[in-house]
Amino acid sequence: MIMASVKGAVNAKGLKEFQKNLEKLNEVERRQWNEAAVKGLAARLLAKVKKRTPVGIYSKRTGKKGGTLRRNWTVGKVNKSGDTYTIEIKNPVHYAPYVEFGHRTANHQGWVDGKFMLTISEQELQKDAPRILMNKLKSFIGGALS
Repeated sequence: MIMASVKGAVNAKGLKEFQKNLEKLNEVERRQWNEAAVKGLAARLLAKVKKRTPVGIYSKRTGKKGGTLRRNWTVGKVNKSGDTYTIEIKNPVHYAPYVEFGHRTANHQGWVDGKFMLTISEQELQKDAPRILMNKLKSFIGGALS
């Protein structure tokens, strides 16, 4: 809850005009804003996770090319369920979970630590999201004032 103490006169005409402008923002515009916000956050998450995803280094003799895991990150479509908007970030490469969370070595004698590229990226975005969304909301409401 935000509380403020105000001294002086308030221009009711200005408040009524602001209310009228906010009422102009119909459901379609709000939904479009919500979807754009979710897509924007997903794009930021995708950039972070791609940057963190390791790339295999192979000798030229093997004929293998690194970067398959990094190249295969994708963003799904925005889904709305009630008041909740979701979007899926996924990687269909079969070994993605092993790189993310870690795995036993081939001989089952050791452990390879996970890179947690998606987990860490999500945590960073969780911290940044309120600020990002607040700035986007200020821009959106600013449009209602003009």
